[in-house]
Amino acid sequence: MNGIHDMGGLHGFGTVEVEFDEPVFHSEWESRVFCITQVLDTLEIWNLDEHRHEIERMNPVDYLAAGYYGRWLFAMEQLLDRKGIVSREEMEQRIAEYRADVRHYSPLDNSRRRWPLAPGERVRWGAWRKEVQVTPRFAAQQQVRVRNIHPPGHTRVTNYVRGKTGTIVQVYDQAWVFPDTRAHYQGENVQPVYSVRFSARTLWGVQAEADVFNHIDLSEDHLESL
Repeated sequence: MNGIHDMGGLHGFGTVEVEFDEPVFHSEWESRVFCITQVLDTLEIWNLDEHRHEIERMNPVDYLAAGYYGRWLFAMEQLLDRKGIVSREEMEQRIAEYRADVRHYSPLDNSRRRWPLAPGERVRWGAWRKEVQVTPRFAAQQQVRVRNIHPPGHTRVTNYVRGKTGTIVQVYDQAWVFPDTRAHYQGENVQPVYSVRFSARTLWGVQAEADVFNHIDLSEDHLESL
């Protein structure tokens, strides 16, 4: 989907500030969100692409204000609520009690909680490569064009590369599960992935430096022959 998350090449956000001796986390709550997310990722509740798409669905103003781990927290809350594991009402109740500095938190009602998940409901988290044979349609050094697609759901094709021509420099001829369909539980659609080289001027015009190149990993369904 097209949204504020796809910021590559956009003007108006200033220079990227590089912090000297940058800490891993800028606040204590960021480290907690990181740890909670790492634990939840092992519990087979959602997959990586589903999590990414949830962040893409954020309100643009909230997306820009939340910061990196704020977006993780948003996705976590949305998915836990939608899957019936921790409801929005429970989260709001806990927030209110925390802010009120109550001595004892109210007990939770676990009778309607969908937990633990049944074995058939559990999903694998990370990028997924299957042990099956696939035959690549494209070859190294071949010129290809990125399909100019604008799906309403998740896609790993960033906006600035759509419709642009590049050269394949690496063929990953394993059977990779397709993120665009996996995010919506619409099938694994396994296929090769390619590293495609684009000149910066192809992507951003004559304002870009002449001797700069971008290498972008793209699934086979994202490419077309010239």
